[in-house]
Amino acid sequence: MWGDLSGYVWGKTDLEIAVPVVNERDKQTYYGAVDYLERELLLKPYDAGNSENTIDYLRYLLTQSPNQRLLIFWDGASYHRSKAVRGFLDELNQGLPTDQWKIHCVRFAPNCPEQNPIEDIWLQAKTWVRRFCALIPSFSH
Repeated sequence: MWGDLSGYVWGKTDLEIAVPVVNERDKQTYYGAVDYLERELLLKPYDAGNSENTIDYLRYLLTQSPNQRLLIFWDGASYHRSKAVRGFLDELNQGLPTDQWKIHCVRFAPNCPEQNPIEDIWLQAKTWVRRFCALIPSFSH
């Protein structure tokens, strides 16, 4: 998906070469954040990107940094700005002035992945999987 299956293959030039893809809809979803103070990646797998999992991940981030206020920069995914996520943030930050919010979220410009540093980390992970896929018996490994 997203061109991950594109590439070149050796074969006879007069024959079309087909590469069967089994279960192409089988994919994994990860939520990730870069903690610049601790210099670590906070990664958590989920079955899908949605409001419920976004809220769960925000709660996870709070447990990782219980005594800090969080500034989250993220893309404009619909589940990042959903009614449920906004409700969670409103409840969490209720009654606090903006400069004391427990979580403050800022959206990147639309369609601008170069602003998002996590995209570089995802690219490194995908590149590693592509390079070593022949040595790995399954994606879960």
